[in-house]
Amino acid sequence: MIRFLLLSLIVLFAERSLAAEPEPIFLWPAGAPGSEGRTTDEIVEKTSSGERNLTGIHKPSLTPYLPVAGKGNRVAIVIAPGGGHSKLCVDHEGHNLAQWLADRGVAALVLKYRLSREKDSPYTLEGHAVSDMQRALRVVRHRAQEWNIDPRKVGALGFSAGGELVFMSAMRDGKGDPTAADDIEKQSGRPDFQCLIYPGKSVLISVAKDTPQAFIVCGYGDRQDISHGMAEVYLKFKDAGVPAELHIYAGAGHGFGVRASNKGAAARWPDRLTEWLDDKVIK
Repeated sequence: MIRFLLLSLIVLFAERSLAAEPEPIFLWPAGAPGSEGRTTDEIVEKTSSGERNLTGIHKPSLTPYLPVAGKGNRVAIVIAPGGGHSKLCVDHEGHNLAQWLADRGVAALVLKYRLSREKDSPYTLEGHAVSDMQRALRVVRHRAQEWNIDPRKVGALGFSAGGELVFMSAMRDGKGDPTAADDIEKQSGRPDFQCLIYPGKSVLISVAKDTPQAFIVCGYGDRQDISHGMAEVYLKFKDAGVPAELHIYAGAGHGFGVRASNKGAAARWPDRLTEWLDDKVIK
């Protein structure tokens, strides 16, 4: 069974590499606030395994992976790749999962957000990157009818540094402005649910009774603030009476993401995600 699942993942990623990647949608077509005058192109660097890392992001965007017509379950997830806020690891923490989810009926949208720790960056985490996540959620809700999405079932998933954007957006009220001239800004910028995949800065996570429910994944071998911190975060959800599910994989460390080469139980965490979605979101 395990060999079959791994073979299926290899075939999936091979097919994705041959298919044309969806076109990105700029969050602010006329230019993002705070990025005025910055027009340089993004820089794409490939790792030794052929995965892409992006830097130089001044035009935040969403790349939508939508289910085949008639096969969707009306759930949407904005995916924020990690990279320590100095780069975006867009394949194993972005596009691979997005295609996997779309094949299972979930609209998945990969977020390119501005990087606050890139060399000489003019951006901040809370002032720009988190705002990009909130804008992305608003864009998805604005286009919900077009994409056959339930605007009450729009969540966010983040890997590592991207997880910080997710829980920070979940901790804000995100209310839209009903008087805004831009219809997108009338939508809520808070996720209906949050998926935290080995996120950093766990000590900053606070949970209130109205905090969006959570799905949490990390590895036993990760650094202390994550492997130990996620257990403490789970207890925060439990104490607040907010549903949460936690998976700590004994054979994993940091940054495993979604790769065809992943092995062991941690390679199958996306299956646990879809099970959780079935239990707590789709129902």
